[in-house]
Amino acid sequence: MAKLILVVAIMFALQMVLSGLQMKHFSNEFIKLRRQGRVACGCKSGGFHAGAIAMFLIDDTGIIQAARKLEGVTCFARVRTLHGFEGKHIGQLTENDLPSGHKNLRKAILDASLNYNKFQAGQVIEQPPTPFGKAIRSIECVFRKQNQVN
Repeated sequence: MAKLILVVAIMFALQMVLSGLQMKHFSNEFIKLRRQGRVACGCKSGGFHAGAIAMFLIDDTGIIQAARKLEGVTCFARVRTLHGFEGKHIGQLTENDLPSGHKNLRKAILDASLNYNKFQAGQVIEQPPTPFGKAIRSIECVFRKQNQVN
């Protein structure tokens, strides 16, 4: 039993280190884009599926200069170039502009476009809930339903 606990503890520590390295890589890539100009970001968490983050370097008029993506399930995913968006206006991206394939990447791209439009309109951009926040909301909904029945 002690060996199992030790193995779990080592795996947990390794996962923390690798996740930290992934966050550092993402931060470095974001900083590289940010030093070149304005950046619009969108994200879609995946849970047990591959999540995605889309970053777009844009000029003052909202035209995309460069695009990057981070998608994957594991901590080994890295930021890669996202092709086909250069020269398009970030606020006018539609379903037709999106690459086929990964659903959460498509949602992250649309989220970046929505975030840009909200920012331009002076609206507040809400942060996505954390897994803990989602769990709390689910529990609150159960209690509300029980109170409504009683």
